[in-house]
Amino acid sequence: MTEPELQAAVVLALLALAVPTFVFLLVKSAPYGRHGRPGWGPTVPNRAGWILMEHPAVLLFLVVFALGRHRAGLVPLVLLAVWQLHYVHRTFVFPFRLRATDRRMPLVVALAGMSFNAANAYANARWVSELGAYPAAWIADPRFLAGLAIFIVGLVMNLHADTVLLHLRRPGETGYRVPHGAMWRWISSPNYLGEILEWIGWAILTWSLAGLAFAVYTAANLVPRALANHAWYRDRFPDYPPGRRALIPFVL
Repeated sequence: MTEPELQAAVVLALLALAVPTFVFLLVKSAPYGRHGRPGWGPTVPNRAGWILMEHPAVLLFLVVFALGRHRAGLVPLVLLAVWQLHYVHRTFVFPFRLRATDRRMPLVVALAGMSFNAANAYANARWVSELGAYPAAWIADPRFLAGLAIFIVGLVMNLHADTVLLHLRRPGETGYRVPHGAMWRWISSPNYLGEILEWIGWAILTWSLAGLAFAVYTAANLVPRALANHAWYRDRFPDYPPGRRALIPFVL
């Protein structure tokens, strides 16, 4: 098998994995965060779990990117910066912003996330720096500009929503509160909508099947999570805003 064939096979596997992931998560929420529950084997501290789960998206992406022939090209370097803008924060900043330091995550969840991130990092990094073709003119292409704009909107939405959630609790509090303001006027999970938008933007600005597979899998993972969060809020807070939707304002 040639390397282009290997990369294509990984991309197709990620696309195929989106379907059972979506179906499974509609039936059973992933057992971490507010949906944490026993019965999933050994656990690790939340912070360690996040870093274990996400680190291939930073480190393996860098290694694979550095091995590509086009690693010094203008557009590949911009794409590297865009990718790392999300994942350096998600891997090495976000876990240390978590206030509930006593929470734990099933090891199987962290390992499953790590495996996905490793495959996804390889598929996207190899395309960006080796298999894809991005002349300098691509940086002015409408697809690049539109994709970058969508990515930035999603990133800002994601970071703002995470910040609001992290500051809902006062020092020493462990319970949950209902967030308000900004996108919470319309939906229960603006952090997930932001992340979905980020990777839709990535798919457009890279104009690649690898980017599309990532966007599809992100939606397959986060749409059921958003629906579960919405149901959780409505079940536990009798005065939860009745007009608020789960993920897409006025629609879903």
